Amino acid sequence: MGTYRERIEINPQILLGKPVFKGTRIPLYVVLDLLAEGKTPRDIVGDYPDLTEEDVMAAIQFASDTAKHIAEIELETADR
Repeated sequence: MGTYRERIEINPQILLGKPVFKGTRIPLYVVLDLLAEGKTPRDIVGDYPDLTEEDVMAAIQFASDTAKHIAEIELETADR
């Protein structure tokens, strides 16, 4: 699987800079919310045919990396 950077973009001109899947206006938070509700990647692709299961996995990786980065910033701030 490739990096999520190949599938996700952040552009201030698209949805006020919220992360979206490249070539769409589908924000990542929609997919993450559906996963949290119990939908499977296959379910999501069925509902959003512009996406692939790899896109869904890229959203999960993006969320994971973002959470790690935020935690690092919080720890650095707390140490000051």
